Amino acid sequence: MRLMTLVVLTILSTFSIRADATEFTFTAIPDEDESQLKTRFEKVAEYLESQLGVDVRYIPVKSYSAAVTAFRNNQVQLAWFGGLSGVQARRLVPGSEAIAQGYEDQFFKSYFIAHHSTDILPSESFPNINGYSFTYGSKGSTSGRLMPQFFIERNLGKKADDVFSRVGFSGDHSRTIAQVQAGAYQVGAVNYKVWDRALANGTVDLDKVKVIWQSPAYPDYQWTVREGLDDTFGDGFKAKLKEVLIGMSDPELLNSFPRKSFVEAENLDYQPIENIAKAIGLID
Repeated sequence: MRLMTLVVLTILSTFSIRADATEFTFTAIPDEDESQLKTRFEKVAEYLESQLGVDVRYIPVKSYSAAVTAFRNNQVQLAWFGGLSGVQARRLVPGSEAIAQGYEDQFFKSYFIAHHSTDILPSESFPNINGYSFTYGSKGSTSGRLMPQFFIERNLGKKADDVFSRVGFSGDHSRTIAQVQAGAYQVGAVNYKVWDRALANGTVDLDKVKVIWQSPAYPDYQWTVREGLDDTFGDGFKAKLKEVLIGMSDPELLNSFPRKSFVEAENLDYQPIENIAKAIGLID
């Protein structure tokens, strides 16, 4: 009897391992409010599952670096990364590929925002933000840290740390807006998509905070897949995944990003991001 029980448990254990091995998992950088991310990406998981014919699970993470770590450790096979986090992940997992990006991600922008007490006026020229307190988003954010730091240093001719009276990292774009609106920081940099959505949702008080400058365009978010996907899920799986992501057309799904559509992407699209990250010392 004990032998039979052992055999059954072994079979069940083996089945469980195989079942887990065929579950397709993905994550996303936590660039805004966590509850919004959960709602958004659980719908994406349902869509992928219906199109790919495999079990799909969204795995939330607490930070940009945690998303990169999950990808490196093969806890997820797909990730919705920003420009910088995607570069970092692909450098850690050779052979991984950017396969799709939002239409708008080909020419993304950062907004610099300011509390009303600064009296800084919106301008097409880079604003004089010397001496103010300033908050980035996450340390690993492209639109909330990498590119803002690059534009600050290029336009003001000195290291960003030497520009401000105090520098902070809010953690995500939603918190950057909230902190500048509350006056906890006088100036900040945000993802323009998160700002526009917050404005549409009525969570921005334009009497307290306003956009003072918008950056030139740069490549940003993308879907990146790990190498070896076809070995795990079968020949043609990666191509099918790319097709399904680019074919996402449900207005509700697209609006949750928000993106007009998804288009093809490749690693080379993000070479400018890697070059800038090296130039300002964020990666070697």
